[in-house]
Amino acid sequence: MANRKSLLVPNARAALEQLKFEIAQELGIELPADGYYGHMTTRDMGSIGGTITKRLIQMAEQQISGRY
Repeated sequence: MANRKSLLVPNARAALEQLKFEIAQELGIELPADGYYGHMTTRDMGSIGGTITKRLIQMAEQQISGRY
């Protein structure tokens, strides 16, 4: 089993970071410039992570529906 934090596609890290910032902006959540998230609320971080998951599922569903 792979490490939870290891990505199957290493180049995807930058895209996921960009997605995180876009979603935070859409939700009106300001991310710290220094990259330290220790002062962020669990609710805010959960909202960002949940929205990322929803968006990735939507993207996968669109790709699958386009293939079949």
